[in-house]
Amino acid sequence: MKIVAVNYHIYKPCNLRCRFCFATFRDVRESLAVDDAFRLLRLLRDAGCKKLTFAGGEPTLHPRFGEILAEARRLGFVTCVITNGARLANILEGHASDLDWLGFSIDSAREEAQAALGRGSGAYVQKTLTLIDEARRRGVRIKLNTVVTRLTWEEDMSELVRRVRPARWKVFQVLAVAGQNDGSVEDLLIDRDQFRAFVARHRHLEAEALGPIAEDNEAMTDSYAMIDPLGRFYGNSGGFLVASAPILDVGIAAALAQVGFVHERLAARGGVYAWEPAPRPERLLRPAALVRAAQSASDGT
Repeated sequence: MKIVAVNYHIYKPCNLRCRFCFATFRDVRESLAVDDAFRLLRLLRDAGCKKLTFAGGEPTLHPRFGEILAEARRLGFVTCVITNGARLANILEGHASDLDWLGFSIDSAREEAQAALGRGSGAYVQKTLTLIDEARRRGVRIKLNTVVTRLTWEEDMSELVRRVRPARWKVFQVLAVAGQNDGSVEDLLIDRDQFRAFVARHRHLEAEALGPIAEDNEAMTDSYAMIDPLGRFYGNSGGFLVASAPILDVGIAAALAQVGFVHERLAARGGVYAWEPAPRPERLLRPAALVRAAQSASDGT
């Protein structure tokens, strides 16, 4: 089975309590040891995976995330991190050169709506914009992720999107998944027409190369190759999460066959795109990255 892009939900803990989160991993108590995570990355590389997106929980909270990110870079992956910015400043300081993309989660331009959705109190939007500016300064490409809910489907986010100017703006219909967000998501759900109305309201941004890349509930189903903190493929099937056997025990092909991922659905939602980043000036690289580059050159790798 073809696998070119994987979302690795590397860590369960999160500093926020987003009411719509479908990756709460209520049955998970731990994450893979770092050495096992390295083994998993090598298996993915050998299976032909090109792009690796780290998610959570909040991946930047993982105590050794910088090492894992650096290993992903060493193995040649195009790297992306989906983050709420919790400890992103530290990652940017030490590992900006290991990052190709950062996906920032902003679901509303209104701070009160963000707080009501569970993204904490205070200036979440403003703090995120500051991090976006810093990431862009370091040469990291920016994605914007927006989950559309009952609190936000009538909102016009055009000015915020223009402020961010993401290379990709992903817009998702809020998704209910039993065992993950039931009990907190019900009053946030919207129908397909409401979601389409939000998307249509922002189509004018396509003229500025900022238009939404929309994914309703149907488009999301079986179109993501996802790995949980225990190193299992998982997917959404009929409103429930299904998990494979541990990949390190059975291998990539056998584990992937146990969940509902379909590569053609990934391609149909626009999940395969020109994700290779442009070269960045050496002045943006941390010293350790320059050392690794020099070592690779001397080793002929």
